[in-house]
Amino acid sequence: MSQTNYGFSKVVNLGYEEAIEKVTEELKKEGFGILTEIDVKETLKKKLDVDFKPYKILGACNPPFAHKALQSEEQIGLMLPCNVIVYVNEQNETIVTVIDPIASMQAVNNDKLGEVAETIQSKLKNVIDSL
Repeated sequence: MSQTNYGFSKVVNLGYEEAIEKVTEELKKEGFGILTEIDVKETLKKKLDVDFKPYKILGACNPPFAHKALQSEEQIGLMLPCNVIVYVNEQNETIVTVIDPIASMQAVNNDKLGEVAETIQSKLKNVIDSL
């Protein structure tokens, strides 16, 4: 697993579609459901008529923790759901990346969110580790 300033990433030994299925399954084990799916390749082709690599954004939500976060900070919905991306890079490797909720919530000055962000970070790291 590698880390950026705002996420955790892993090259997986899976095909693109298989990686989407596997990450969805692993997210479910950690209490997340997928609320949204954005097929970036399809959208760019449809809207701009450009070709793009396979790239999907999954909007993952863990309802109990989302509820807790919303109770602590009314406008935290701007940071929800937790985005997970699956794409194929230039080396034809399949990459899965999850957002780091601690990094994304640093912009919000609310100490009550820290515990929620740490728990969600741990769960999302478990997902990446299990791939």
